Amino acid sequence: MNNEVIGWSREQMAERAAMDIPNGSYVNLGIGIPEKVAKFVPEGREFIYHTENGLLGMGPVPEDGEIDPELINAGKKPVTAIAGAAYFHHADSFAMIRGQHIDICVLGAMQVAANGDLANWSTGAVDAIPAVGGAMDLVAGVKTIFVITQHVTKTGSCKLVNLCSYPLTGKNVVKRIYTDLAVIEVTKAGFELIELAPGVDFGYVAERTGAPLHDGRSNTNRGL
Repeated sequence: MNNEVIGWSREQMAERAAMDIPNGSYVNLGIGIPEKVAKFVPEGREFIYHTENGLLGMGPVPEDGEIDPELINAGKKPVTAIAGAAYFHHADSFAMIRGQHIDICVLGAMQVAANGDLANWSTGAVDAIPAVGGAMDLVAGVKTIFVITQHVTKTGSCKLVNLCSYPLTGKNVVKRIYTDLAVIEVTKAGFELIELAPGVDFGYVAERTGAPLHDGRSNTNRGL
């Protein structure tokens, strides 16, 4: 199989993650692929998107010609605001996070361990530029953590591993992982496959996962 032509695109990964967000959720989106989730709200549902720099009610990326340079997300990228959106101080935004008022956070990752540990801010290298942002607050304060990431690195190294080798953002925090190849749940028994992307089989994903992968597609009792 050719890893470049099978599986989900980044847009499709974001859309798939949005499908698992319950109606009425307050949702924070990390920088990178997670930002794309703002484009997708399944029919019949309403999400309230939150960004750490002080906006509740964030909309999708604006069309060309409709950009307001003063309306940005935490990644300094232009966004829109939905009807009824609220603006507030940075400190108030983090009070919402630390007070456990945000239901779901969708983050990127460098590594996710089989026990739910997350590493997404530094490789730990001497010349690495620290970029933790609000991630540590988010994984400590938000009720449910989703991760969207490519299944492997550009060099083919596993990002889903038995133990993280990079500095941790948080311990035992990740609930569900969305990659270009699959949707994977983090359980007490480790990584459990929920769904395969089109054109991908279980063995292909298991070979590219750096920890045992259990096939949980027959589990009908799963919930957030």
